[in-house]
Amino acid sequence: MVGVGFDFGTTNSSIALANESGDVTVARFHAAGNSFTESFRSLLYLERLRETGRVTIKSWSGPEGIERYLQSDDKGRLIQSLKSFLASRSLQTTEIFGRRFQFEELVSRLLEDIRKRAEEQFGSQVRRAVVGRPVRFVGAETAEDNGYAVDRLRHALQKAGFEEIWFEYEPVAAAYHYESGLDHDELLLIGDFGGGTSDFSLLRVGPSVRKRGREARDVLGNEGLPLAGDAFDAKIIRHLVSPALGAGSLLNSFGKLLPVPNWVYFKLERWHHLSFLKSRETLNMLHSVAKQAVEPATIKALLYLIEHDLGYHLHRAVQKTKVALSHAENSVFHFLDGDVELEAGVGRAEFESWIDEELADIEQHVQALLNKTGVDARDVDMVFLTGGSSFVPAVRRIFESRFGAEKIRTGDEFTSVARGLALRALCSSARQHAGSVVT
Repeated sequence: MVGVGFDFGTTNSSIALANESGDVTVARFHAAGNSFTESFRSLLYLERLRETGRVTIKSWSGPEGIERYLQSDDKGRLIQSLKSFLASRSLQTTEIFGRRFQFEELVSRLLEDIRKRAEEQFGSQVRRAVVGRPVRFVGAETAEDNGYAVDRLRHALQKAGFEEIWFEYEPVAAAYHYESGLDHDELLLIGDFGGGTSDFSLLRVGPSVRKRGREARDVLGNEGLPLAGDAFDAKIIRHLVSPALGAGSLLNSFGKLLPVPNWVYFKLERWHHLSFLKSRETLNMLHSVAKQAVEPATIKALLYLIEHDLGYHLHRAVQKTKVALSHAENSVFHFLDGDVELEAGVGRAEFESWIDEELADIEQHVQALLNKTGVDARDVDMVFLTGGSSFVPAVRRIFESRFGAEKIRTGDEFTSVARGLALRALCSSARQHAGSVVT
């Protein structure tokens, strides 16, 4: 009897297997050179190939997709953060190399690749899994929007070869992982910071809960908001990148000075929109703008970025700066490709001022969770923070100031959800084996 947990993330995904003894193995994937990684990059790279006299569109995902993208001289289409589109009713299809793809087909290609690579490592078929989901999906304004996103994800998982699927909130899954090392009961607050969402759960964990089996009353409440790491990245782009690419500049149209269209820079800030800027209409518009621009070199640099599909390179440079600011007071953003070079210094205090609104939203949602559960911050025994943005000092201070630094715990920031989902799946398998119904 085993359980499989699948954490499909906005930026990275991971999949884990728990055996009867509760030991958890996280699948490891080939990365650059001879290295391995437990985080499968949630991206899809598509390229048009001519084989046996006909043109085909082939896709690669994760580390393999990155490697193919970096090695290719004639760039194809690199699509990132697919999870962020699940709640969007406006994105049903997209055109790639003249062929129209259903959105769920693109997601399923990514999910199927992860499933097959996990099967190779686990030595058995992966057809049933507990899959993580955020409390609130990006773009979801209502419960119906969340339900729509779950239905699309379920459909994509089924197309990817999963036959039995259950969903669990990602912060609750992280609690299963945290609880596995406890020898006493606790009232625990989980803060799970992904690429696109921040989720919080307040629940009771510990040996007594494991012994009798978790019940609905053990989860006191959940709260979520559709912002996290990607929103922080967007502010770095807005302040350091976009101005160097023409944001806020002017163009001369029939003797009138007009602003360069700003919607392009709004898209530039969001990784899941960036790849869709490479359309015929957008490129034609930008070529026209470049001819009229007061600062044509900046628009040409923007065109170069889009035409060469350099979203991954830009993303990597932005994240490198953000990570550096988590460990040092100052850093330098640097991006170089071809004739385009962008460089600017930034301090941690300045970066924190850029994300002040996002930090306030996080703090408000943590307080909202305490309010609706009727729990005083002093009664929370521990706080477990997980996910990449949990490293951001300003994020940690929200919890340290409210609950006390001595109560903050971290660990396995990028795989805790997958590990917890696998343990959750193991519990589900045990209940099914005993004749219980899993919902």
